[in-house]
Amino acid sequence: MNLKNKILITAVAVFVSLIIFITPLNAKEPTQKPTVVASTFSLYDISKNIAGESAEVFMILPFGVDVHSYEPSPKEMIKISKSDLVLYSGAGLEPWIGGFKFKNRAVDISRYVELKKPNGEHEHHGDAKHKHNSVDPHYWQDLQNMIKATERIAEELAQLFPQNKSLYIKNRDNYINMLKNLDADYKKKLSVCKLDTIIVNHDAFSYLANRYGFHVEALSGLSPEAEPSPKNMIKLIAHVKEHKVGTVFFESFASDKAIKSIAKEANVKVDVLQPLGNITADEAKSGLSYEDIMRANLQKISQALECK
Repeated sequence: MNLKNKILITAVAVFVSLIIFITPLNAKEPTQKPTVVASTFSLYDISKNIAGESAEVFMILPFGVDVHSYEPSPKEMIKISKSDLVLYSGAGLEPWIGGFKFKNRAVDISRYVELKKPNGEHEHHGDAKHKHNSVDPHYWQDLQNMIKATERIAEELAQLFPQNKSLYIKNRDNYINMLKNLDADYKKKLSVCKLDTIIVNHDAFSYLANRYGFHVEALSGLSPEAEPSPKNMIKLIAHVKEHKVGTVFFESFASDKAIKSIAKEANVKVDVLQPLGNITADEAKSGLSYEDIMRANLQKISQALECK
């Protein structure tokens, strides 16, 4: 072996030694953040705002997919099962959740809010344990329920990751202040209105109506996939004409065929209300938050009810 080769081998050996022994002393390996997954957009928005940069927050639902009909694939279920914290809406909204065993912590948020039956009666979380099929699952439309959900999620995060507790408390308080301001704006804007009923294709807004004193007439029931009956369509057309309703609403994830037929027959406008179980891909791309969409809904509802 000549001198040139000896020098080359020695140099390589020194370089390898430096990598093995010196690099770990001067560079830290990246620490993987804990993962939090949420089943609906409202829970995702809360979690993302409270966790901040301390965790990777994902939504189980792909953007643009209806929350009522979604079922995760086996691959998605594996990802969900490995998460440090799973937050699901409950109240019968995710039938695929039943029977699934989570590896880590999973929380049914519906157990910490006030649930309402479809006919307007209320059940507190303690009474709803075995009655999820009899309640309206769209409880995130009630800002008081959102406050309760925010408190619960902050508590769950603080228990799992106590080193970040002060961050979670601060972010929780900021988020709750936003919800309180939003609630005040809803009360103010919907306090004096000429009309008292909105027409929608899917009964997803009863919590909102109950909180702010207006009514909802829906083509279908709690599921947007339900087919409206001809009798109900005739009834709503008569209501629109009699009360001189100017706008009827549908959703991004539901067929607009029936509601557009009513609008055409009654000669009124059609607009979109966002129930916030999920958001569209375009809304996600625009970075819209729960607050953004709730404020957009408020503007549309106040115009439809002809509020002062």
